[in-house]
Amino acid sequence: MRQTFDESTDPSFGPKHVPLIRRAMAQQGLDGVLVPHEDEHQNEYLPAANDRLAWATGFTGSAGAAVILKDRAAIFVDGRYTLQVRDQVDADLFEIRDLVEGGVPAYLETAAKPGALIGYDPRLHSPDALERLKSAAARAGAELRPVTPNPVDEAWGAARPPQPLAPVQPHPLDYAGEDSSSKRHRLGELLRKHGAEATVITAPASIAWLFNIRGGDVIRSPLPLSQAILNADGSARLFLDPQKVTPELPTWLGNEVRLETPGDLYDAIGDLKGKKVLIDPSISSAWYFEALSAAGAQVLRGEDPCALPRACKNPVEVEGSRKAHARDGVALARFLYWLATDGQANPPDEVETVSRLEAFREETGALKDLSFDTIAGAASNGAIVHYRPTERLNKRAEKGSLLLVDSGAQYLDGTTDVTRTIAIGEPTAEMRQRFTLVLKGNLALARVRFPAGTTGSALDVLARQALWAHGLDYDHGTGHGVGSYLGVHEGPHRIAKAPNAVALRPGMIVSNEPGYYKEGAYGIRIENLQVVTPAEPIDGGDRPMLGFETLTLAPIDRRLIDTALLTDEERRQVDAYHARVLEVVGPKSPAEVRAWLAQACAPL
Repeated sequence: MRQTFDESTDPSFGPKHVPLIRRAMAQQGLDGVLVPHEDEHQNEYLPAANDRLAWATGFTGSAGAAVILKDRAAIFVDGRYTLQVRDQVDADLFEIRDLVEGGVPAYLETAAKPGALIGYDPRLHSPDALERLKSAAARAGAELRPVTPNPVDEAWGAARPPQPLAPVQPHPLDYAGEDSSSKRHRLGELLRKHGAEATVITAPASIAWLFNIRGGDVIRSPLPLSQAILNADGSARLFLDPQKVTPELPTWLGNEVRLETPGDLYDAIGDLKGKKVLIDPSISSAWYFEALSAAGAQVLRGEDPCALPRACKNPVEVEGSRKAHARDGVALARFLYWLATDGQANPPDEVETVSRLEAFREETGALKDLSFDTIAGAASNGAIVHYRPTERLNKRAEKGSLLLVDSGAQYLDGTTDVTRTIAIGEPTAEMRQRFTLVLKGNLALARVRFPAGTTGSALDVLARQALWAHGLDYDHGTGHGVGSYLGVHEGPHRIAKAPNAVALRPGMIVSNEPGYYKEGAYGIRIENLQVVTPAEPIDGGDRPMLGFETLTLAPIDRRLIDTALLTDEERRQVDAYHARVLEVVGPKSPAEVRAWLAQACAPL
């Protein structure tokens, strides 16, 4: 089983390790050090060797930061992790603060003393983020200083796990849909249009997509930790540890790609002297900008050229996603059947819920990994967005409560992400009303038609309007991009209140996940993945319109739907969706599950 519940760090790590970090700081003449969650590749999910924040503090969430000073320390997390951070981190040692409201810059302004030298590792901070931190320190009269080696790494020493060396495998055209040479030359033409002669690519997902390769260095994402330089003529240099290179890889990459080691990267950047080089300041660390400037390259700041093409899935990738969701739908049907039978008679705890769901996915025979740690929130834990169950926080579902399960899988042909909220026992009238309001938002976003050039920000209100009409809302985004056997969180598009300049385009996969959370009581979220469909005309209209095709195939708990709150159109939409679930998933399910599906997907 891939999911474990014993934290990868001991809660006593903070008390054990902070003195070691402070000793390393003192040896470098530092009064403090910044400890971001991000690693050298700006990954969301980290290999153990790069999870410095977890080692320093005990906190294992996927977003956060810490500041360790001589006489005080603070850890910063967002609202997803308020419970987890208090469970894992010693509050006597670390002040727990909000990552979003003020965050690290605000803390530096008040906590840093005049004249203090605070170290940072330039490999771990983007230049954009670093400028804000430097300005905040300066306002306090302190100075941020780049340091090598990293004091955390020095303190970690020989106990630090080795860097991952998972073999890098070709990702066949049956799944990728376009060969690497075509992608590289297509992007080379884009570079020339922007006046660039080369680009430095540092995001593992972009490298995996561009070269049609996959790895296993990062938990929950099939990514190879690596770097690349792409030239405008379509040739490239790919920097991989030789121990990751499988025998078939050089032939797969072809003659236009030169395989080199990470140790060759600095000299390779030196070869860019005098050239115009594009690099993304939001995802590439300050180290690259410093190295390019030192080499005499002309740095052009701009978006990773792989990001938008990677987001727009080709027909082979879209069809692969359909197949992945159909396969995943069978596992989900078996899981929901278990909850509807054994789970109602003997309500499970969160850990058992997560283990059962993963077991059903394992039994597909195609599961490569989960796409993220499964969220299973019983009753009040469901109100904690992105709550992660652990053995210490584990809660058993109870009659008259709701169970929120957010999960996903990695298959060779696609990445899934789905949330279902299930009633354990008889739900209250309030639960049914709030669930139905969330459902109305999900349905509105699923059926909308929109002209080319429309951004996710313009559509976000559709998912919230029914909640708003009752004075309710939720505080997370409505939709994030999803990769094709890549990361479950992918940009540059999204659906959220916050402005986003990236228009939705055909082939983009995005989640549709409105929710409602009653603190201390229950949480509700309904999440499907959907793909932007090509433009089609509407009778009587004067322009073609884009739309969405829902990919996720899993029944929605009909016991939680207050049909009186649905319009006729919404009822037909739910019935059509359930009919499709039954048609696709039913024939592939065991007989007892198929019989249950017929009831779970019956017309409203």
